[in-house]
Amino acid sequence: MDALEILSDLENCFPYFQPIFSADEQLVIAYEVLGRYQSEGTVISLGPFFQDDQIPDEYKLEVDFLLVNKALEKALELDEDISICLNRNAELLMYGNGEPFLQQLLEFEKKGLSLNRIVLEISDRHYDGDLDQFDHLLQYYRTYGIKIALSSIVKASHFERIAELEPDILKINLEALKSTATGMNFNDVLFTISLLARKIGSTLLFENIEMSYQLQFAWKNGGRYYQGFYLHPPAGEFVPRDFLRHRLKEKFHDFISYEKRKLEALYLTAEFFQAKIHDLVLKNKKLGYEGLFQAIVKEMDQVAFRMYICDEDGFQKSSNFFKGAEGWFLQEEYKDKNWSWRPYFLENIIKMRNERKGILSDLYSDIETGETIRTFSFPMNGNEYLFIDISYHYLFEHDQLL
Repeated sequence: MDALEILSDLENCFPYFQPIFSADEQLVIAYEVLGRYQSEGTVISLGPFFQDDQIPDEYKLEVDFLLVNKALEKALELDEDISICLNRNAELLMYGNGEPFLQQLLEFEKKGLSLNRIVLEISDRHYDGDLDQFDHLLQYYRTYGIKIALSSIVKASHFERIAELEPDILKINLEALKSTATGMNFNDVLFTISLLARKIGSTLLFENIEMSYQLQFAWKNGGRYYQGFYLHPPAGEFVPRDFLRHRLKEKFHDFISYEKRKLEALYLTAEFFQAKIHDLVLKNKKLGYEGLFQAIVKEMDQVAFRMYICDEDGFQKSSNFFKGAEGWFLQEEYKDKNWSWRPYFLENIIKMRNERKGILSDLYSDIETGETIRTFSFPMNGNEYLFIDISYHYLFEHDQLL
């Protein structure tokens, strides 16, 4: 992209607006401002212009100033509860210690645009400057009511920055969801991000939603805000706030129905295991640990691949009974190991003890096999708890459990 051509033809630089939709109201709640340039009748993105390290920052600032002015001027016609998302990388934001950008916003505040409506989307991935100074600037902006959104955060290495900045919005790019190779890892990282977001009070915004299954993924994983070509592409004009409300309600109804069926299947599976294991334990508890395992295997050989017994403090009282390539065998080296450090272990023990019934775990990756599994835990008596690991093969055959 020829920077000089753009600078000499600024009248053909203009903003596009991509709507952002809310899950709770199914309405447009914000617009992201995106730069566009019209050349020989073709509208092209200015993204490459701003991302080109060879173009001086002064050139980028001149174009950015123009785009923000045009965007905010047009935003004055919007409802007062619709936000405007402006993108800035750290280098451009730090120009003039951040004052030129703030003064530009304050000029529009005089025209009636509340700065509470401004969402500043930033990325500091390639910033080589003083991060402390950058963070101080963001906190300074916040005193004016400006909200901070942090983008490009699907890597574990970004967790520290999330905790430091405590942004108002965390923006998740769903492009990674297209690759099956990154699917499971992406799910794991996203789960961690969602927990962190909840702890620091951030809202999740999912972008690059291009298909229905991505919208479902965003909905299922705690996304409050959605954006992407599947919903509406960037355009030069605003859209009616409720133009997708009916469609989104239908989609959410489908998602809710699907999740209810899955939850019902999990509940029925847990009840089935509860009845089955309760009966087997009652009939075979006098046989000792190995005898009990053998009895369970006769009934659940195609379901389980590992079982063991712990006390309520997490100390393993039995050996592992493990299903290998040549059949079931004992792993005696696991006896006396302690598992109380595992997430939810003690919480589940107390729950089983008080409710006197078993628990079917959520999906997780087994440390040793690497497979996606579930575990059924069962209270045998006051101080012994049976754990049965359910194989991926069984879960796959009963796909409602995945």
